[in-house]
Amino acid sequence: MTPTGPIDVPTLASLVDAGDIDTVVVAFTDLQGRLVGKRVTGRFFLDHILGPGGDPSTGEGIEACDYLLTVDVDMNVIEGYRFANWEAGYGDFRARPDLTTLRITPWLEGTALVLADVFDNATDAPVPVSPRQLLQQQVERAAAMGLQVMVGSELEFFAYNRGYDDLARDDYRTLEVDPSSWYNLDYHILQTTKDEPLIRALRNQMVAAGLPVEFSKGEAAPGQHELNLRYSDAIRMADHHTIYKNGAKEIAHLQDKAITFMAKPRIDEPGSSCHIHSSIWSTDGEPLCPGDGPHGTSEIFRAWVGGLLAHSRELALCFAPFVNSYKRYQPGSWAPTAVVWSPDNRTCGLRMVGHGAGLRIESRIPGADCNPYVAFAATIAAGLDGIERGLDCGDPFDGNGYEAADVERIPWNIVEAIDVFRDSEFARTAFGDDVHFHLLHTAEAEWRAFNNVVTEWELRRNFERI
Repeated sequence: MTPTGPIDVPTLASLVDAGDIDTVVVAFTDLQGRLVGKRVTGRFFLDHILGPGGDPSTGEGIEACDYLLTVDVDMNVIEGYRFANWEAGYGDFRARPDLTTLRITPWLEGTALVLADVFDNATDAPVPVSPRQLLQQQVERAAAMGLQVMVGSELEFFAYNRGYDDLARDDYRTLEVDPSSWYNLDYHILQTTKDEPLIRALRNQMVAAGLPVEFSKGEAAPGQHELNLRYSDAIRMADHHTIYKNGAKEIAHLQDKAITFMAKPRIDEPGSSCHIHSSIWSTDGEPLCPGDGPHGTSEIFRAWVGGLLAHSRELALCFAPFVNSYKRYQPGSWAPTAVVWSPDNRTCGLRMVGHGAGLRIESRIPGADCNPYVAFAATIAAGLDGIERGLDCGDPFDGNGYEAADVERIPWNIVEAIDVFRDSEFARTAFGDDVHFHLLHTAEAEWRAFNNVVTEWELRRNFERI
C-alpha cells in the first residue's frame, strides 16, 4: 500500500522499486507563485537528482532556464531585468530538492512531489530573487534577533461547474451562470453539500499529502469557498500554501471543474482574499505576543504590529501583484483598505484576533492571487522593522474603517502601488536593491501588459458612442 503524506528517501526508493511511484515532480515557484519545474522518473531522481546517500547538495538537481524568474503570467519574456536578460543569454540555474517537502501527491497516479531551492550555476549561491530565497532571507533576519515568525494564510477561491478549457473557450463570459452554487453560501451547510464532491476531495487529498487541513467553509458569494491549513513557521506555511493551491487546481481539473484564486473574478461579487495571520515566537518555541499590555499584548508584539502599520501601504505590491488585485478593494466588500488595527474588526486592514498563546494579527489586505513567499517576506520585513525601531501600534481604531477619514489607505490601483514601492527606501533596504528592482520591474511589466490590450469594456462603452 502506497503511504500518504511526507516521505523520506528510503521510503521513496522502496516505492520506486515496487513500481508504486514512477514520477517525481521537482518544482520551485516563479514570481507569480506558480509551480514550475520538471517531471523526473523515480529512478533518475534517486540516482542522479540526489547525490550519494540521498544528499541533494551533492546531486545534479534539475537545470532550468533562468528566464523563468523574468516572465509574466503569460510566460512572455520581460526585458530589462538585471538578473537575467538577452545580453546574458538566458542561461541555466540549478534547482536542488528540499527533502523536507518530499511527499506523495495522491491525486496524481504514481507521483511524488518535492519543492526545490534555486542556485546559481556559476557560484552555487542561492538566487536572491527566487521567491523562496526571498522569504528565507527574512526568516534568517528574524532568527538573528532570536525570533521565529509563525504564519497562517486563509485562501478563498471560486468554484465553477465547467472545466478550465471550456471556460477559456467561452472567453470566461459564462462565469455568472457557471458558479458551483447560485446563492451566497457563507457558512451554509446545505448549499456547500452540493459542492462536497469537489471540496471533500480537496480536504481529504490534502490531508493524504501531509498538509494539515483544519476545515472548509462556504464564503460570501455564489460558488466561493475557503479551505484553511494549520499555521506553521513561515517557510513551511508558504510551502503548504503553494502545494495546496497547485493541487486544488489539479483536483478540480480532474473532476472537469475549475477553481480560481483570482482576486476579483466579478466586480459585483466579493473578491477572494488571502488573510495572513502572523505572530512572533522565540526560537525555542515560546509565543511572544501575549503580555500584560492593552488587550493582552506584549511590548514586542505591539512593535510588530506597529511595523505592519508603518509599511503595509508601501508594500502593497507584495500583497496585490496584479492589475486585477486592486479591484478587490471595494467599499463594504470585506476587503479593507484602511491601514489601521483593531481587535476583531473586519473593516480594518489589520485585525487582532485570538487570546493568550493564540494572540495574533490578521492582515486582511492580501488577495488570494498573492505569491505567499513574497507576501510573507514583506510581512516579516515590516514587523521586524517595527521591533528594531521600537514602534508602537497605538490605540486601536474604533468604528467603520471603510468610512474613516484621515487614515492611511492601501493604494487603489497598481499604478499608485508601483509609485509608493519605487519610492520606498524601507523596501529597498529590507529586500536589497536587486530584489527591490526585480519586484518593481515585475509590477511595471504587469501594468504595461494591461495597457497593451483593448478590453471588452472599452469596446462596449466606446465603439458606437464615441
